[in-house]
Amino acid sequence: MDFSPDRPTFFVNPDYQPMAGTAKPVIDPATIETVGAIAAASDSEIDAVLTTATRAQAAWKKLDAKSRAKHLHAVANAIEVANFTRCAELMVREMGKPYPEAIGEIANCAPIFRYYAEMARDDAGKIAGTTQAGSFQYARYEPYGVSVHIMPYNFPILLMCWTVAASLAAGNACVIKPAEATTLSTLDYMTVFRSLPEGLVSCLPGGAATAQALIASERTHAVAFTGSVAAGKAVAVACAERMKPCVIEAGGSDPLIISEHAPLEIAAAGSVTAAFHLTGQVCTSAERFFVVDAVHDRFVALFAERTRALRIGNGMDKTEIGPLVSEAARTKVMRLVDDAIAHGAEAVTGGRIPPAHNTGWFYEPTILTGVTPDMAIVREECFGPVAAICRVRDFDEAIRLADRIAIMKDGEVIQIGTPEELVVNPATDYVAEFTRDVDRAKVISARSLMRACDGSEHGGTVAPEAKIASFSAGIVAANKPFAVVNGTGKPIGEVTPQAVIDLLAGIDRSRVGA
Repeated sequence: MDFSPDRPTFFVNPDYQPMAGTAKPVIDPATIETVGAIAAASDSEIDAVLTTATRAQAAWKKLDAKSRAKHLHAVANAIEVANFTRCAELMVREMGKPYPEAIGEIANCAPIFRYYAEMARDDAGKIAGTTQAGSFQYARYEPYGVSVHIMPYNFPILLMCWTVAASLAAGNACVIKPAEATTLSTLDYMTVFRSLPEGLVSCLPGGAATAQALIASERTHAVAFTGSVAAGKAVAVACAERMKPCVIEAGGSDPLIISEHAPLEIAAAGSVTAAFHLTGQVCTSAERFFVVDAVHDRFVALFAERTRALRIGNGMDKTEIGPLVSEAARTKVMRLVDDAIAHGAEAVTGGRIPPAHNTGWFYEPTILTGVTPDMAIVREECFGPVAAICRVRDFDEAIRLADRIAIMKDGEVIQIGTPEELVVNPATDYVAEFTRDVDRAKVISARSLMRACDGSEHGGTVAPEAKIASFSAGIVAANKPFAVVNGTGKPIGEVTPQAVIDLLAGIDRSRVGA
């Protein structure tokens, strides 16, 4: 059957199939109109998908890396010639991002499949040093089997392609559990996989219960997750209980430092993107700003000027700021902003629902000054269009406060301090500084990179993804992303063949030949 947004369906390559569950309307966050319908997968549908995936993977793993690479290049070819207009429009109407961002995300995934296609050809194992005369020892990499991909709503196609391409290249079958908020666009995208063997890729809609069922199944063998820290912890625990490897990419509350050496025009422009891209719904959005006193007022004025120029509206129109994904998301943003203002912060811009957009889940891009580190908006991830600015004396104080994290228990803050003081994983995801001082940029980058790499040594089960960037006159001096894999930082952007294996291909180091 053909895909239609109005009929709840799931996908098992190469076909769409109707779902038996109760239809749930998909609501446009800009207009509150119904876009289509989805349903949650039933136990029988999950069982059918896993049965098909297991059968497909048994054949797929027998293909040599060169043959699998040819299949992945065919997927890339399909992406490059496809018309993604409907897919992009569905994404806009499901979660609200501006159309140029939606079509750009969708259309630029072909290189991901080409990258992993060629990577898979480069590394099939290694020869270890011998431990006794006359022996020959080696490690051979084997696929895990069926991998589960639990995806977010903010970049539903791009992030899905990252992990699916790697997993396919390693010889696994893939079951995709899309975010409920972007199920329709994800389903529409599935046609690019039709050149792959039957049943190798599936897309199974549903909520947390569907994800839990897929993780718990004995017929799945690895999990890739992108989403909130809370959900990431739950996924990691569920995987750990089953000794099932997982890739966890989570969020956090990211600091950005404006030093006295900053080129303020560039810093203001960069801060608009850092804070308000995708209405602030990005795991690397800058949320906590630490601005040195000497440049605070001038920076705030420039930042506010550029922020007021942003156009708010429906993602299908000419706009930079679309709605938040849901009413619940906007309610959280409003709670944090209102709490900050009640405790002495001032809204230089925004701090309200835009008068011209009473319909939908819109919120004006907001700059708060007079923010203090004890406020909830500093301690919690806002995930909305808010920049909370703390005035600091100097660069050293900015570093100290950017490092501060909150230890939460049952929703209450029980301790605040630096990672060294608290001996836990740092909540600093993306430390950024705008400065003309290259040496200073190197210092903050190196210090942050060390914290990212050392995260697994601080006793936390799963740390938020650690991302480090320092800016020198507006130029990125260092930017190395890390995903947390069972509590250990692993590079994404500079993935080596070994990293692909460690992420989503099974490692069988017990195979020793003599």
